[in-house]
Amino acid sequence: MKPLYHASFAAIAGAALAVTAPALADDHAAAPAIEDVLAAETRANDQPRDQFRNPAETLAFFQIEPTMTVAEYGPGGGWYTRVLAPYLMPAGKYVAFNQDSDGRQYRNRAQEARAKGWTEAFKSGLAEAMGVKPDDVTAFEADEMPDEMAGTVDRVVIFRSMHGLNIGNNADDILKAARRMLKDDGMVGVVQHRAPDGASYDEYGAQQRGYMRQQDVVAIFAANGFELAGTSEINANPKDPANWERGVWTLPPVLATGQDDPKRDEYLAIGESDRMTLLFKKAD
Repeated sequence: MKPLYHASFAAIAGAALAVTAPALADDHAAAPAIEDVLAAETRANDQPRDQFRNPAETLAFFQIEPTMTVAEYGPGGGWYTRVLAPYLMPAGKYVAFNQDSDGRQYRNRAQEARAKGWTEAFKSGLAEAMGVKPDDVTAFEADEMPDEMAGTVDRVVIFRSMHGLNIGNNADDILKAARRMLKDDGMVGVVQHRAPDGASYDEYGAQQRGYMRQQDVVAIFAANGFELAGTSEINANPKDPANWERGVWTLPPVLATGQDDPKRDEYLAIGESDRMTLLFKKAD
């Protein structure tokens, strides 16, 4: 399951986003170009993944504009946060939300403490990075969504997290929260590791491999009041057979089998996983 809080987020985000802080001091700051955000020198550690994650094309497919209010589910290590926050915060609004930390099982007390401190830690880390006050950052757990958020969000984005929500039986809660916070014409953009054609649910839904069948993702959304509005192959990778014994984590960036695996160069040549890119709208 994807962690609620990446322990190094504050340090990483602070270094990567600090360049945008001067723009936020001007209440009338112009909306930045996505190309400028992606080209920032402070994204040097993130840029090698752009070839696999295609952020400019992905946000364009999701029809995200820099003046919008966009909510990101489960920021994790912050890779997309470091794109979205500087893109949105000068002229629009960036929101982060996560699952209910009280509804999880924890390996130890340290993991539990990190999870339950996620909201405050995230707000502090992003505030420092962007040169604002923590109270100026909107972040909350889904069960604690402020009433004033209802009907105010243009887009919700969920990056590579549906497998964790599915296996942890948390997808319904998150999608109900998403539907509540979205405007009537708001939409949800999803990027998710994709199971091979003809894959069985027993192998790619009932157990955790990181990959999911597209029809299962669509069905989960349909059960929560959404319908598919569009699909894209922006983040497809036909070199990935998506059948690894250790799941999607076999491939970069995790490379779970370690440096001594004789197939490591093969994994690096494949790159990151094959991914579906989906856009959902509210069903009537």
